[in-house]
Amino acid sequence: MSDVTTIENFVKKYKALKQEIAKVIIGQDDVVDQILISIFSGGHSLLIGVPGLAKTLMVNTIAQALGLDFKRIQFTPDLMPSDILGSEILDENRHFKFIKGPIFANIILADEINRTPPKTQAALLEAMQERAVTVAGHNYKLNLPYFVLATQNPIEQEGTYPLPEAQLDRFMFAINLEYPSFKEEVDVVKTTTTDVQATVNPLFTAQEIIDFQNVIRRIPVADNVIEYAVSLVSKTRPKADSAADIVREFVDWGAGPRASQNLILAAKTHAATLGKFSPDIENIQAVATGILRHRIIKNYKADAEGVSDEKIIESLF
Repeated sequence: MSDVTTIENFVKKYKALKQEIAKVIIGQDDVVDQILISIFSGGHSLLIGVPGLAKTLMVNTIAQALGLDFKRIQFTPDLMPSDILGSEILDENRHFKFIKGPIFANIILADEINRTPPKTQAALLEAMQERAVTVAGHNYKLNLPYFVLATQNPIEQEGTYPLPEAQLDRFMFAINLEYPSFKEEVDVVKTTTTDVQATVNPLFTAQEIIDFQNVIRRIPVADNVIEYAVSLVSKTRPKADSAADIVREFVDWGAGPRASQNLILAAKTHAATLGKFSPDIENIQAVATGILRHRIIKNYKADAEGVSDEKIIESLF
């Protein structure tokens, strides 16, 4: 099958996938789009939202619709790396046997990742970056496709271990989950307080998703689009010559080269979902907020004046 036919096929399957997810998840279109773009780009996402906004349900539904294996890890202050990676035990023949932990799945929901100490956060981040884990000197490959969706609760900061900037940078997207609108909330209450349960049909296989990821990586990008993405990222660096005035005033640190790579990859996927065979500047702008939001470190002046990450990013376009 040619790449052009594959992209056309991808557009149809993507629409069907959105409809399947909408059976359970009401509204939150932008959030679902960003999660799916992240999956088909081969990245990971950080979901930031208050409790009760159906973060777990959303990830579970997406995993079902994609036909992938899903596991949830609830992070707590006493969670050890072996609790998520797995550990070696002595079997009845007195041989060491490795029991796999919950990290061995296609989609991992890392619930409240900032509740666990750095040692356990680091164990998860090795798996995210290397798609492999090391236990007792043995290296175990993880099944592909592999996608981590970590959640963070923005209101309870007591007794938490905030992710360091270098670890935040591993996430392709930081996605803000807002409260539903009045109408959406009415629909949520109507559908979740009856005994009728929607069934979500799997539309993909793991191999199909890997094939789509490979085709998306092969999508050509014009030099001017790549240069636009790199210049957009360099504008977020306050010490750079190209830094915007708003950045010099309100930002301590800007985004690194990984942001530029992710902008292009996500723009390719965003273009593919719309049936385009090459991304343009509009596709870069469509994904820029989610990709740059967690990579810009604001100063105290920005917090004092209520300048948001979104305002800074949008002023760079």
